[in-house]
Amino acid sequence: MSGLSLDATQLDRYSRHIIMDEVGPEGQKALLDSAVLVVGAGGLGAPAIEYLAAAGVGTLGIADDDAVERNNLQRQVIHGDDDIGRPKVESAAEFVAELNPDVSVETHELRVEPENAEELVADYDFVVDASDNFRTRYLVNDVCTLTETPFSHGAIYKFEGQVTTFTTDGPCYRCLFPEAPPEGMVADCATTGVLGVLPGTVGCIQATETVKYLVGIGDVLDGRMLFYDAMDMSFEEVEFRRNPDCPVCGEDAIDSIEAVEYAEESCAVQAE
Repeated sequence: MSGLSLDATQLDRYSRHIIMDEVGPEGQKALLDSAVLVVGAGGLGAPAIEYLAAAGVGTLGIADDDAVERNNLQRQVIHGDDDIGRPKVESAAEFVAELNPDVSVETHELRVEPENAEELVADYDFVVDASDNFRTRYLVNDVCTLTETPFSHGAIYKFEGQVTTFTTDGPCYRCLFPEAPPEGMVADCATTGVLGVLPGTVGCIQATETVKYLVGIGDVLDGRMLFYDAMDMSFEEVEFRRNPDCPVCGEDAIDSIEAVEYAEESCAVQAE
């Protein structure tokens, strides 16, 4: 154990991990040596950031270009009343620093765009897609798939949530949804509302998937989409496979995101 460079404070902090046969000191050291990028510090990102920091993920990148608003506080639990008006990445970084000094936070106060996405993802072992719009979801999928970076996807709507994990061996988001739905077909939380505790459940599942992948234990939701209905308190799992005609991970896949037009209404891959 001494060769793993865990000091006395860390042995105490992470003792409930270390005593588990499935994690142990080796697994905890793997977490401390890992770097995870969380895209979005809002409803889904907040619980993911909180539990990844508590678990001891050594480097947390947080990408968000938004500021804290009062209406965020009903569900975005890492921000408080005193943070209103502050950039979310600053509020999130301060929260993490108070929670776990082992964690180094890299703040990216920006919107993830085609011009910066590949460079942003390159420094991380795993990505948590906690975004709230289709444009970012498709961009994260395409960049992570093309760079072989595993990532977790989460989405919420009123009382419902969905989670899956994409690794280098399985299908990608476009295998399920080749293009974004037409503009206006799917309303956002600002229009329909969202149960405040819902993103906590979905974001925690995303954090769980991340920790499992980094430690190398259990089965992640690769090729499986988990649907959660808070109203009925029910879970449903749907399996899906790689689409051989998928433009991003299929047999004739693109080799660059330059082939994609990232408009909110389609995010379509341009035909050659």
